[in-house]
Parts: sequence; structure tokens; C-alpha cells
Amino acid sequence: MRWQADVLPAEENKLGYLMNKTHLRPIADANADCAVELSLTSGCLMLSVVQPHLKAYQRIVRYFGTEILLENGEINREALGNIIFSHPEKRQLLNSITHPEIQKEMLKQILKYFVLGYRYVILDIPLLFENNRLTKFMKYTVLVYCDPPTQLSRLMKRNGLSQAEAEARIASQLPLDEKRKLASHVIDNSGDRESTRRQVLRLHARLEDSLDFLWARLAAGTIVAGLGGLVYLLLRHFVS
Repeated sequence: MRWQADVLPAEENKLGYLMNKTHLRPIADANADCAVELSLTSGCLMLSVVQPHLKAYQRIVRYFGTEILLENGEINREALGNIIFSHPEKRQLLNSITHPEIQKEMLKQILKYFVLGYRYVILDIPLLFENNRLTKFMKYTVLVYCDPPTQLSRLMKRNGLSQAEAEARIASQLPLDEKRKLASHVIDNSGDRESTRRQVLRLHARLEDSLDFLWARLAAGTIVAGLGGLVYLLLRHFVS
């Protein structure tokens, strides 16, 4: 399952943060600028794949130049963001570099939490509907919606942007009404934190009661038990 979040204020209504804090749901976050540090170790996958000396980092610096680097050698996400939101072709180039690496890390996270017995994992993926590459792998998609005026004001406040800069960023995404048609679930994030929290709790209850992928869990458990029994028999054979 994954969230499609539309400009959430980090201090008030971060949906992944609410779900993580309330129910300790694992969150694999692909956001390039994680506003909230999650209590689980899934972390910000975008940040993990663009660390200095990694393949994605080297390609980004090669194509975008050293002017996007901070003094310590790390990528200046604000400078890079200003470039890609103004030039769609460069945004596509960045996505082609980072997305394969991010998807590998997400798959690792999903498999880990599946084995640990979690009923679902939240994939926090910006621009999921715009890129339209991963939706076929998702059982559910959740759109975190807010009305356009609130979206604009929150973005300006959160990122310190002018109205023109904020409008340009919003224009680079699909309209909210189109996203609402594509999502399995919609959470209205226009109100206060408590209103959002109640919606999250209702959705969480539905997902926890779901029997989706029960067959896969039973099969995985059977395989693990079988392998464990085989190892035990081999050890007994060699010890005796």
C-alpha cells in the first residue's frame, strides 16, 4: 500500500508520521526531502541512494554539475529541486537515475517487514500517479488530499517559496481531482490534525482486518518451517 501525499505541513498532518507513531507501521519513504524522521529504520530511501560515492550520486553529479553540491560533498536538495521543477526534461532524467535504486531499496524493506509479520507496509512515493510505473504493484493507493488554496499556502510556508514558485511546482503534478479518481482511498487533509488522525485510524482498522495475502504468508511460513526442519535434521545427522 502506498500514500500519494499532496503537500502536507511537516508539523501538523504528516500521514505517514501519524500512522508510524500510532501503530508502528513500517514506512519505506521515497521522498527526496523527508520532513519527519520516522521512528522505524526505514528512513528516507531517496537520501540513502544519493549518498556520496554511490552510483546514483555519481551520475547525478555528472549530469547536473558540482554546483548542486554542498560544502561537505552531499547533494543540495533545494538547489536540485529548483532545477528539476523548472525543467521537466531534467526531472525525468533525475527520475531515471534514482528510481531504479529506490525501487531496489523498497523491495528489500517490503520483504523484510513481510517476513516480520506486518499486515501492510506504507510506501511513501511522491508523484506515483504522474510516473505511473509502480501503481500496478500496489494493492491499495491512498491519496492524502487537501483543497487547492490550502495546498498552495502550505507549500509556500513549508518550503519558503513565492506564490509563483509554488504554483509552478503544483502545475508540474496531476490535478488533485484526477488523482482522486485514481486512488483506492482518499483522506481529506484540509482540516486539523485530529480530523486527519481519525481518518487514518479508520483506514488502519480496515487494513488490519484484511485477509489479503494470507495465502502468501501461510506459504512463506510453511517454507521457513520446512527449511528449519531440514537444517535441524542435517545438524543432527552430522553431530551424531
